Parts: sequence; structure tokens; C-alpha cells
Amino acid sequence: MIVTKDIKMADVVHINHFSLSILDRFGIELGFGNKTVEETCSMYNVDPDFFLEIINAFIDNDYFPKKQLQSFSVKLIIEYLQKTHYYYTQVKVPEIELLIEQMINNCYTQKENISLLKRFFFEYETELKNHILREEKVVFPYIQLIEDAYYSNNISDKIIKNMEDYSIDIFEKEHDNIEEKLFDLKNIIIKYLPQPNNKSICHNLLHELFSLEKDINDHSRIEDKVLVPKIRAMEKEIKKKAGLKS
Repeated sequence: MIVTKDIKMADVVHINHFSLSILDRFGIELGFGNKTVEETCSMYNVDPDFFLEIINAFIDNDYFPKKQLQSFSVKLIIEYLQKTHYYYTQVKVPEIELLIEQMINNCYTQKENISLLKRFFFEYETELKNHILREEKVVFPYIQLIEDAYYSNNISDKIIKNMEDYSIDIFEKEHDNIEEKLFDLKNIIIKYLPQPNNKSICHNLLHELFSLEKDINDHSRIEDKVLVPKIRAMEKEIKKKAGLKS
């Protein structure tokens, strides 16, 4: 089902309750009554078209509006990706850590088994935070610089130097697949850990890992399928304006 502007926002949550995390990233809080998506977005000063593209891509794996997303400003897309980074580090990772601690304390008589899982997740968390830090400190500032230059009539030597030192192609090559370790982590639990005393905590942990994996996949699709080609085209146009070869 495709979410449209005239659907009630409450129905969006009923369609897929995981969409609550998307609403949170847009600053939309529960209590919107019978307001439609458009009315709710207006209440929170959210671009309804951008919200619809993001929420539909999240709800339906087969829906990916690459052309539509490329029509939005780089700044708008980056702001959403930064809110997603915050959600990972401040919400999802702490939730998963808490579940692992609960498993250590309540589920196993042999602590070394679950301690291995904890160590594996800590390594993943470190990798995820490094990934996010590089995007926040290197990639996003460069992307914003390119958008500003694209809409400027004055291409400075500083811009050209930045493009020589770094390009979106470098980001694409370095863009590591941080979902792979999550898949390995799930497999450790599913295939190799002994049966826990408290199955519900184990199942909750798997649920959260599957949820994070899906979310990160969606996040990566926006970067790879929208930002990369959008910035690559801008780089090409900037070089053209500066009289350089692409």
C-alpha cells in the first residue's frame, strides 16, 4: 500500500508500526488525532512530499523513488540522514546493548557464550560509529560544499582543490557495508548460541537486530542511489563551469 497525503497519519502507523521511528526523525509526535499526513506534516513544518518518499521507501522494500528523492535539496536529504545517525547511536544501539546485558544476567548459565556475543556487538558498534563519524565530518560537509558551488556563479580555486583532494567517487569506493556484520551477529544467535533460559529476551534481541539491519539498508540505499549520482552530476557541472575536463 502506498501512503498518500490524504491518508490519516494514524493509519500510517497501523500499516507499519516501525514507521514510528521515521516519524520521530521528522520530529512528529503521537497525538495527531485524525489529521491526514499532509495536515500533520504542516503542523510540524515538514515537507510532505519528502516525508512521503521516505516513509514509502521504508514501508515497501520494492518502492524506491530515486528520481523523486533526487529532486529534493542535498541539505534536506543530509538533515534526514543525520537524524537517522542520531537514532542509531542514541536509541537503537543502547536498546540492543540493554537486551544483551539482560541475556547475560538472566538467560544463560554459561556466561562465556553470551559474552562472545557482547564482544562481537561492541566491535560492530565501534565500526558503525566510525562509519557515522566519517560521514558527519568528511562526506556531508563535502557534499554541502558541492551543492553550494553548483548553485554559485563563482567557482573558486578552493572548491576545485577540494574536488581534487576528495570526490563522491572516493566515498562510493570507501562506503563499507555495515549491514554484513549485523547479518553475522544474527547468525551467531540463530545457529550457534545455546538455548537461553529466557527465550523472550533472545527473541526481542533478534527482532531489534532485524529492525536495525532493515533500517540501515534503507539508509544506505538513499546514500548510494540518490546522493552519489546527484553529487556526481553536480561535480561534473562544476568542472564544466570551471573549464576543466570531467
